[in-house]
Amino acid sequence: MKKLISWNVNGLRSCVTKGFLEFFNDIDADIFCVQETKLQQGQIDLDLPGYHQYWNYAEKKGYSGTAMFTKEEPLNVFYGIGIDEHDKEGRVITAEFEKFYAVTCYTPNSQNELKRLEYRMTWEDAFLEYLKKLDSNKPVILCGDLNVAHKEIDLKNPKTNRKNAGFTDEERSKMTALLDSGFTDTFRHFYPEKEQIYSWWSYRFKAREKNAGWRIDYFITSKSIDDKLLGADIHTDIFGSDHCPVELTVDL
Repeated sequence: MKKLISWNVNGLRSCVTKGFLEFFNDIDADIFCVQETKLQQGQIDLDLPGYHQYWNYAEKKGYSGTAMFTKEEPLNVFYGIGIDEHDKEGRVITAEFEKFYAVTCYTPNSQNELKRLEYRMTWEDAFLEYLKKLDSNKPVILCGDLNVAHKEIDLKNPKTNRKNAGFTDEERSKMTALLDSGFTDTFRHFYPEKEQIYSWWSYRFKAREKNAGWRIDYFITSKSIDDKLLGADIHTDIFGSDHCPVELTVDL
């Protein structure tokens, strides 16, 4: 059994002061992925005995960034998706293991007034092609902040957010296209009807207190390993960021 965790930490240095290491040690994951590290090389020295550390930094300081910590040393590690225009923001790390690829991703946000929606659409198409290419070789376990609530059940206020970043028809259709390409939303695999379970809450309007959230953090896996999925969880009781950690257990 393998346990994987994904967490958008919204600034790792800040999260470390708010219980990151306690959660990291308690959960004892085989693979632990983080997004939005907001770091450059040398800005943090994380002591994680027993783990190999892989970091992808954005060129822009204090922005984006991903990391992956693994107990088992991967066969290969790749940074980005091999397309220059998409690989400047430190958004993707892929680790190849014997039986699968683990991919962590921090999908670009479409931003206020959807000013980055057009770029986001280009990114989505390129990223899907990247995943399909991996999947043709061996199964993929994708995790991360994918910056979209797929269905109305995935956010508290669907009606008022129809035109907002993260719940536009365009973004949702790209998630549908991903799943239709032979991938599984693991949380919905186990809990197709479960409501009011979210992974992100705005820092404004006491959103977390009221549980006015969005489920935008995912584990998405190749359909070929549906029978290997053991469980999915969203750790809504863990603070330290505006997102909470999500979990997958799999028999690979």
